[in-house]
Amino acid sequence: MAEKTGYTYYADPQQVDFTLRMTVPALANEVLNTAGVDAQRKGFGIDKLNKENRSWVLSRMAIEIDDRPEQYTSYEIVTWVNEYNRMLSTRNFTLHDAAGREFGRAVTQWCIIDLAVRKAIDLNTVIGPCTDTLVDAPSPTEKPRKVMGITPQHVMEHRVVYSDIDFNRHVNTMRYINMMFDMLPIEQLTAIRPVRLDIHFMHECRYGQTLTVGYEQRDGLSLFEVSNGEEAAVRAALEWR
Repeated sequence: MAEKTGYTYYADPQQVDFTLRMTVPALANEVLNTAGVDAQRKGFGIDKLNKENRSWVLSRMAIEIDDRPEQYTSYEIVTWVNEYNRMLSTRNFTLHDAAGREFGRAVTQWCIIDLAVRKAIDLNTVIGPCTDTLVDAPSPTEKPRKVMGITPQHVMEHRVVYSDIDFNRHVNTMRYINMMFDMLPIEQLTAIRPVRLDIHFMHECRYGQTLTVGYEQRDGLSLFEVSNGEEAAVRAALEWR
């Protein structure tokens, strides 16, 4: 069995808001960057898959943030893969400040797609069983929850442009999260309080499409649905604690 791996980061000025603390989207972005770096270093990253016209795609994500690092402080993200089946790989994370205190955790589920047909394929046919990469440790929090449809109280449109697109030629995860966060009151976003984000990706959104982002506030939940004009593409829930 493999071991957990840790990576050290710093809260840079471009990652903080006017509270001088990192934003939740910035922390989520570093979690996903850690997934890519760790996969590449262990031999099953994007660089290897792209040679066969395949790629990793995030299917679901749950991230909990109890506190947000202050500008210029260091923190560590520890990651490990503990589950693997034909269609999904589960990668986990814990976030720790310089003193070792855990201030966040995340669980992500990934699939591999064939870029030619844009369909998920059997992981075993691409990277094998990979049993030597699994860590005998549970996920640090509940797996991503299913987010149901919403009744939007507020709606905005967004045309997908060049800066929205990632290496898979669809909308980057962080662009979705930023679209959602931009619909919320600034007082809610800058409050120092624990929050959990669950996000579920159902369909790709591509360059040139016009997206509709719906937002519903339901008690302590901020609910979102992104539609590509034909179907719901992304759903998410922010739970403020």
